[in-house]
Amino acid sequence: MKIDNGKVYKSIDLFAGIGGIRIGFERAFGDRIKTNFVSEWDKYAQKTYVANFHDDFEIAGDITEIDAKNIPAFNICLAGFPCQAFSIAGNKRGFKDDYKGRCRGTLFFDVARICEEHRPEVIFCENVKGLTIHDKGNTLRVITETLEELGYNVYQKVLNSKDFGVPQNRERIYIVAFRKDIDSSGFTFPQGKDTGVRIRDIMEKEVPSIKYYLSDKYLDGLEKHRARHESKGHGFGYVIRDLNDTAGAIVCGGMGRERNLLIDNRLTDRTPVTNIKGKVNEHGVRRMTPREWARLQGFPDSFRLPLADTHSYKQLGNSVTVTVIEAIAKQIRVVLDGKCQPASSETKKWENTAATEANGQSCTY
Repeated sequence: MKIDNGKVYKSIDLFAGIGGIRIGFERAFGDRIKTNFVSEWDKYAQKTYVANFHDDFEIAGDITEIDAKNIPAFNICLAGFPCQAFSIAGNKRGFKDDYKGRCRGTLFFDVARICEEHRPEVIFCENVKGLTIHDKGNTLRVITETLEELGYNVYQKVLNSKDFGVPQNRERIYIVAFRKDIDSSGFTFPQGKDTGVRIRDIMEKEVPSIKYYLSDKYLDGLEKHRARHESKGHGFGYVIRDLNDTAGAIVCGGMGRERNLLIDNRLTDRTPVTNIKGKVNEHGVRRMTPREWARLQGFPDSFRLPLADTHSYKQLGNSVTVTVIEAIAKQIRVVLDGKCQPASSETKKWENTAATEANGQSCTY
């Protein structure tokens, strides 16, 4: 029987960061989605989140300390669980990874724990491309099998941000799991395409502060550093991007700003506003600004960046590309607005009061 197309879906935002996944789903679902729980343990990310979303509840902290029964009922679970444990740039320790006493690799199992309790219609996860090859594919296999054992049909695909309206070469894996009583057989990931958007299209319209321009001493140091690596056959070094091209991935932690330098010759006053060694370079070489990074990630200009640049770079590098999330969420909505299949006895054993409350109604067979 057809699902009520006027239904409002309740969602939870786990490992919320600064809310990029939430924005993508809100764009796709409009007023038919409402977030009723948010968890994010980083206090600085919380500040940026609160500056942009005005919920009538407080952000929960460490998800490992939250009882699943204390989370309100929900239909859609959004979970961009931490990427560091699986990143090809990191130690790739996966489920064995430990950081400050927290097993980041195992945080996925908190997603499973919460969803086992509430049985949402959809579980949405995002992670680094390295997840696909970690431990020869065993890590992804465990994640997939865990979701399947909970009673979900699992779909996964690597998509590149540059194919979804932003000039950033950023590959990530996206996992969508539909509860098995929902006919998701028609689900497909969106097909991206080159929209022609390039770096120059996301540049600041006004000349950025001189603080983003490199000093000649610093630029000289970068050149020598790259030369040392090149002499050893390494590819490490700074990169000045062509304005008619795409940027490299802005990375977790906000590192690598020197991998996406620009030449911007609009600067007329080279009087430093910060303490620098030497003088501002005369070639117009500068870092991208946090707002430009936000645009690379598909955030609207109305999105507030209330903290110091250091925090903004870190948060945006750790975030998601909103335009990709929106495109996937639209495909998810198509399924949810479609038809239910009769639940099998295997699926029905998972039904509980919380799931019924989250649905607002159940399919009638």
